Amino acid sequence: MTSPVWHPFHQHGLGEPIPLVTHAEGAAIYTADGRRIIDAISSWWVTTHGHCHPRIMSAIREQTERLDQLIFAGWTHEPAENLAAELVRITPRPLEYVFFSDSGSTSVEVALKMALGYFHNRGEPRHRIIVLEHSYHGDTIGGMSVGARGVFNSAYAPLLFDVETIPFPSEGAEQATLDALDRACAKGDAAAFIVEPLILGAGGMLIYSAKVLGQMRTICESHGVLFIADEVMTAWGRTGSLLACAQANIVPDILCLSKGLTGGSLPLAVTMASPAIFAAHYSTDRTLQFFHSSSYTANPIACAAANANLVIWREEPVLERISELSKRQAAGLERLSAHPIIINPRQLGTIIAVDVTAREDGYLSELGPRLKATFTYKDILLRPLGNTVYVMPPYCIDESDLAQVHDAIIAVVDKL
Repeated sequence: MTSPVWHPFHQHGLGEPIPLVTHAEGAAIYTADGRRIIDAISSWWVTTHGHCHPRIMSAIREQTERLDQLIFAGWTHEPAENLAAELVRITPRPLEYVFFSDSGSTSVEVALKMALGYFHNRGEPRHRIIVLEHSYHGDTIGGMSVGARGVFNSAYAPLLFDVETIPFPSEGAEQATLDALDRACAKGDAAAFIVEPLILGAGGMLIYSAKVLGQMRTICESHGVLFIADEVMTAWGRTGSLLACAQANIVPDILCLSKGLTGGSLPLAVTMASPAIFAAHYSTDRTLQFFHSSSYTANPIACAAANANLVIWREEPVLERISELSKRQAAGLERLSAHPIIINPRQLGTIIAVDVTAREDGYLSELGPRLKATFTYKDILLRPLGNTVYVMPPYCIDESDLAQVHDAIIAVVDKL
């Protein structure tokens, strides 16, 4: 029987097999045919401490017996209140307000609407959004609009709003990026600049320096342009620190968090904002309230999972695990770098990436499906971005499993 399920980012016409996963534990998933698959990309960058972490699973079970769902418009509950308070505690001032949503894409939509609402409510005619070349911010209309135009969204071009794009700060060409950002901000109509701090994910795991990130923040601040940090992928230790922005010693006006917020167990997102953003929507005039919500905003069960994740961060040596994983990833990258058809090796924290020499680069490189299929055959879950292969495992992955991942990349590339 053919499954009625329509899978995301999957071309069903190619007839590629879709494994049935029955359960997961730690850094591995298990299939119905008895295979153990090493999850080398944290199931799309969400799983931080490992699948089915006991503390998170226990919190979920306990919360299901107390409160499953509650309208969040004018009502509240303890899991959300505790989570918001702890997020404010562990993130830098002045990120003092927490707005809940359901995914990375929606956290970006919220951020964009907050920025536009801020200037609208203040009576300032700022509406332009500035974006970074090659960026990706999700698949909702706003998220696509502020992402790179191309194969991801070309079919939906009539729906997307115009943005101003500045070049990616490639090594040696950073000043061109800074100058372009300064010119864009100086026009006076820009409401916000949105950026993935330090590393662009779906855009090809492109890395730039913390110094440049800090300089971009300074430029925005000097022109009164709001700075939105999309840390949906980069937060929760992926880059080596709790937040990537911390490595540049900057604080955004608006911060987007999701993925690892619940340790990867349940969908949840937050958009954190400064008091000024909140104040622009605070009034006795109901027309100035923030008009955004979804049915499952701040779902209590998801919030309970996130609270358990924060307990793990508070009580367990998570940063030490991240440091150790980063060292092992560096050793693996050194081995990969020696291969004659592997180019552009790079690392940021727990993430490593390489490009495999191919006739065509980019997301639609014909190498992508071939590499992915071969890795799956070798019981490794890797999902290359075209000819870019990256490894972003859960922090609990052991030395043997990680070595197996690195070995598999070398073996697969050898066959090319």
